[in-house]
Amino acid sequence: MAESRERTNIVRVVAASMAGTTVEWYDFFLYGVAAALVFGKVFFPGSDPAAGTLLALGTFAIGFIARPIGGLVFGHFGDKVGRKQLLVVSLLMMGISTFAIGLLPGYATIGLAAPLLLTVLRLVQGFALGGEWGGAVLIVSEHGDPARRGFWASWPQAGAPAGQLLANGLLALLAAIQPEADFLAWGWRIPFLLSAVLVLIGLWVRLSVEESPVFRAAQAAAHHEVEPRLPIVTVLRQYPREVLTAMGARFAENVSYYIFTIVVTTYATKQLGLSSSFVLGAVLIGAAVHFVTIPVWGALSDRFGRRPVYLVGAAGVGVWAFAFVALLNTRSFGAAVLAVVGGLLFHGAMYGPQAAFLSELFGTRVRYSGVSIGYQLASILAGGLAPIIAVALVNATGSGYAIAAYVLVAALLTIAAVATYAETRHRDLAADVDRTDTMIG
Repeated sequence: MAESRERTNIVRVVAASMAGTTVEWYDFFLYGVAAALVFGKVFFPGSDPAAGTLLALGTFAIGFIARPIGGLVFGHFGDKVGRKQLLVVSLLMMGISTFAIGLLPGYATIGLAAPLLLTVLRLVQGFALGGEWGGAVLIVSEHGDPARRGFWASWPQAGAPAGQLLANGLLALLAAIQPEADFLAWGWRIPFLLSAVLVLIGLWVRLSVEESPVFRAAQAAAHHEVEPRLPIVTVLRQYPREVLTAMGARFAENVSYYIFTIVVTTYATKQLGLSSSFVLGAVLIGAAVHFVTIPVWGALSDRFGRRPVYLVGAAGVGVWAFAFVALLNTRSFGAAVLAVVGGLLFHGAMYGPQAAFLSELFGTRVRYSGVSIGYQLASILAGGLAPIIAVALVNATGSGYAIAAYVLVAALLTIAAVATYAETRHRDLAADVDRTDTMIG
């Protein structure tokens, strides 16, 4: 009976966490796809098409600059007052800003104010997402059976492809059934406005969960100890190695994901002359496979360890990036689907174990701050710049293989970071990290 109640509780926590992350990633990726397809024409029409796309992707990158700030703020209060309350705030901020983008007039209507307001709303999105990820994965990692932590913690990660499925699915449908003029005029706004409905559903589910038992125990113990006033200071003093490891682990994962799901749209439509519905359909199928396989990789990390599974993913994306470009260059839909599915399959080998791996790097009283900062700082250098760097490389070289080389470099950085850190799957989240057990050897 007790085992049944425990399983019911963890399933409820996972559902609540994943519901929120799905909504937040839906909002975030919706912006990325729209930036590649629409925003250059709607908000930067005075530029030539290539420059307009780069400017639109620049606003996409600006959201990443706000993410570590969000991680710092949400991490601080998440370590002080708990995971649950901050998750509700982040979900509301993301939903309101996305809904507002759907109502924002274009450049033709309000001139320069249009791209400026778009940038502000993108900053709010980035700030909210910066606080979302850490709390969502921690509230799951700190519940349930430690022996299956990788599996359970991977489900909030599956919110990313779930959000991608919703975002790309709606945009693909609208692009397919609408004339391009209607899609550019108002059709693209529909998915942004529908975010309000998804946010209400996410809030209803998320408000039903209990606070993390590991956090509650740490908070009770803090009454008898000197509590750190600024958790981030403790993180930087006591866990610098872990912050760098988290950043390194994120590098190939973040770069490859935006190449396989965002840059593929720009490359296929601008460089190869394919339709937006063609590439959105391929990404849609890839996201479905990604959603199914992420928990499988998480479960495998419980059995074989975080490091070996993660390294398979990092090496895989580094090699597959070249096959990815070659397959896209055939202009065949089947080959494009294979390109995206293969890339996301290897990406999932990193993304599935990642939540548990990063959670296991830090002590409970600073864990929210630690995982948020490590995760989000890498987002600026990796995912935030990936679309801009990739498009610039293609424009400079005329070849998609320059993008593949970029992914390979990112993969080598991640391999170096993960391979030189100790295995973490047996660590007790209720205890501080053993400082003698962080290096290989």
